[in-house]
Amino acid sequence: MTYRCGDCGYSSSKWMGFCPRCKSTEGLIETRPEAKNKPVAAPTPVPLSKTNDSLVDRIATGMAEVDRVLGGGLVPGGVVLVGGEPGVGKSTLLLQLAGTLAGSGASTLIASAEESTQQVGIRAKRLGIDSDDISLLAEDDVDAIIAAAIQYRPDLLVVDSIQTVGVSEVASAPGAVAQVRESSARLIRAAKQNNISAVIVGHVTKDGGIAGPKLLEHMVDVVLYLEGETDRGFRTLHGLKNRYGPTHVVGLFEMGSEGLGEVADPSAVFVADWQGSVPGTLIFPAIQGRRAILVEVQALTSTTSLPQPRRSVRGIDTARVHQLLAVLARHTGLTFGDQDVYVNVVGGMKLTEPAADLAVALALASSRLDRPLGALTGWGEIGLAGELRQVPHAVRRSEEAGRMGLSHQIHPSGEGSPSRLLEALFAAGLRAPRH
Repeated sequence: MTYRCGDCGYSSSKWMGFCPRCKSTEGLIETRPEAKNKPVAAPTPVPLSKTNDSLVDRIATGMAEVDRVLGGGLVPGGVVLVGGEPGVGKSTLLLQLAGTLAGSGASTLIASAEESTQQVGIRAKRLGIDSDDISLLAEDDVDAIIAAAIQYRPDLLVVDSIQTVGVSEVASAPGAVAQVRESSARLIRAAKQNNISAVIVGHVTKDGGIAGPKLLEHMVDVVLYLEGETDRGFRTLHGLKNRYGPTHVVGLFEMGSEGLGEVADPSAVFVADWQGSVPGTLIFPAIQGRRAILVEVQALTSTTSLPQPRRSVRGIDTARVHQLLAVLARHTGLTFGDQDVYVNVVGGMKLTEPAADLAVALALASSRLDRPLGALTGWGEIGLAGELRQVPHAVRRSEEAGRMGLSHQIHPSGEGSPSRLLEALFAAGLRAPRH
């Protein structure tokens, strides 16, 4: 007889009131030894030359930004995992997706274990969605959800969420590692056997990762992450994994009273209120997936009498800003020891690429010297020695900036371009004080 943890699967020959591996306070569960496997007939492999090499007929969702991230639409039998912070709009996005699919004659079954059918119906009414091609099911038993999907044969099955459903054979609460693993395995197997596209909603941990075993992300075909601050209107849908298309593609939405609206031209939206005549602001061409998006980077410096000046950063790594302040002081003579420093990326965008170094440095220098930069854009990585280093996608950044009328571009690409931060400051019309 063996005893197993219902959360992590740890097994022991003796019972314990806790799990020594995952530190769960639930006692180990008694399990019977599995029967020996019977001989299995060897399956017949299929030669590669005889496989069907025709393109998979995708199901267009009707939402261009979603289709962009998916690589053209949903794949029959494919399983998509959608993660995101609470309240970011996952359920709203999927309900709108069901509505657009219904407009093209495709059917959707939404199985919700978190809300009743009446609650989902209230949201659908607010979004203006009303179709007989959308069926609702308030159920937390995975086997019951699969049985309903096999009976009604929808084009799309939505399970919201994987942490709130479970199977009766696993003796642990929904959301436990064992439940998430087994529930996901059954849903994926049923989707592929019955050629049904499935979308699984996943909660996230406090660190921002999708909750549950990492195996879950390996099991599904596509992993999407909906991101955006709840107090701002913009949402970005990131494609982190895609077996049927490119990865790291981004779709942009704006949350409004009628749900999530697609943003066809993100650059025009983000720089609509930009004022180049104000010191401390400039446009940076960020790369999100395979597209360039112009965002506004702002910096504000203010003299302070506090012994420890404030450092407030939003939309970029704080440690990176501290490093740029040190480089500016060491290699350009611009000191910030008596200055409060505020850095912000407008629109709630988060910049993680080192190409934003030059944009942040120019904005800081502009605010410190109280000199506007005008219609200027810049990008490049800044090293500790004050050198400028080239970054990928220079042509794509330049074309997007030129499309929006930003002809004055500073970057370390090409002959005659600045190779050091001090040269970039002079190219931008800024003059650093002497050492």
